[in-house]
Amino acid sequence: MSDVILQVRGLVKAFGGFTVVDGIDLDVQRHSIHALIGPNGAGKTTVFNLLTRFLSPTRGRIHFDGADITTEEASDVACRGLVRSFQISSVFPHLSVLENVRLGLQRKRGDSFHFLRSAARLSELDARGRELLAAVGLDGFEDVAAAELPYGRKRALEVATTLALEPKMLLLDEPMAGLGREDIQRMTALIREVARGRTVLIVEHNLKVIADLSDTVTVLARGRVLAQGDYSRVAADPAVREAYLGVEA
Repeated sequence: MSDVILQVRGLVKAFGGFTVVDGIDLDVQRHSIHALIGPNGAGKTTVFNLLTRFLSPTRGRIHFDGADITTEEASDVACRGLVRSFQISSVFPHLSVLENVRLGLQRKRGDSFHFLRSAARLSELDARGRELLAAVGLDGFEDVAAAELPYGRKRALEVATTLALEPKMLLLDEPMAGLGREDIQRMTALIREVARGRTVLIVEHNLKVIADLSDTVTVLARGRVLAQGDYSRVAADPAVREAYLGVEA
């Protein structure tokens, strides 16, 4: 049997009389990179919000790693190992790069809100923090204030902080947004490295990145699944070309 880490059945989200997500079924294989693409307004970010319980579904069920998480709190879902990033950079700007990652490590340990810890107690986490920073290409930046990092490096710091939570599955919402070519190349390599030993679900508009990274692509349009398969298959689908890539693409 295939090893599915995330299974969604009949997922619906309606706001008043407007249905944003309309009966989505989704299977994500463990240790794969699965892309969720579609035009603006297709429902991609809403799906992320439903999966991580920032929103409650109107109907449908969500199973993660064998457990039904449909009604769980967002914090409990994160503790299970389903962790996400956001479109907008979200670091603590006045803390150092190492301190940002250390907060993620503290949360995993259960004392992230215990700010009055001794320096010795907090320094226990520094070695692991430095390992994570090195993994995302931020070695040498440990003492730099996060606000002083270039935008692409801030996105890498977000990934390091997320990895500090030891996720089983990482949801990345438009990680390439606002990045230049060099940063896109760096982030692509980082995602490929991060995916070793864990699952990644990515929303991204850069189709070259999707073609390079993804094992499976699910295309959404108007809140429904339009097509699914590898990139070459969905890119050749006439319905996808019309709804997303453009008829002439």
